[in-house]
Amino acid sequence: MTALIDTVAWVRVEDGRILCARSKGKDAFYIPGGKREDGESDLQTLVREVEEELTVTVDPSSVRHAGTYEAQAHGRPDGVRVRMSCYYADYSGTLAVSNEIEEMAWFSYADRPHVPPVDQLLFDDLKAAGELR
Repeated sequence: MTALIDTVAWVRVEDGRILCARSKGKDAFYIPGGKREDGESDLQTLVREVEEELTVTVDPSSVRHAGTYEAQAHGRPDGVRVRMSCYYADYSGTLAVSNEIEEMAWFSYADRPHVPPVDQLLFDDLKAAGELR
């Protein structure tokens, strides 16, 4: 049996770089976002997770689907997969790390080896679309 971790992620690209964050105690950077709580929609999960991690408010009217990706989950046993539903969105506020995030960074395609396999799939699509430099 394959276990599946269902996540939602915020795709924020500016000047050819994508916003990534590293949680405390983790060795990899991730696209900001996280696991859905019981009964939450993708939009509710996106708004909650982005606010929890980066202290900004996603504008719900600006949210648009960027793609859904699935791959082996980073740091988990074989067969544990992660599905990441990705969304572009505008925001208000000032980006800042919360108490659960160690650091944030703007990554170019050259930084692809520093993100988990599912995030690398997104990097590939963004590079092919000319959004990541």
